[in-house]
Amino acid sequence: ERFAGCGFIIEGHTDSIGSEEYNLNLSQRRADAVKKYLTSEFQLDENRLITKPYGKTIPIASNDNEDGRALNRRVEFVRIK
Repeated sequence: ERFAGCGFIIEGHTDSIGSEEYNLNLSQRRADAVKKYLTSEFQLDENRLITKPYGKTIPIASNDNEDGRALNRRVEFVRIK
């Protein structure tokens, strides 16, 4: 397996609508949902997956329009050894 022995951080992100606390909780739920899906559907070892919420702190697009906000509502994976 290409990623045998590797772990992953599942980073949750949101757009800027809502409070900081709301978005932090939402991004945590988003990352947790992806982790749950990967462990249940693909039998990945949950100990290799770490979730980390970022809320609205790291946008990749403008939050001034719906297209940008949609891009900011995302999950990203970071491989760790």
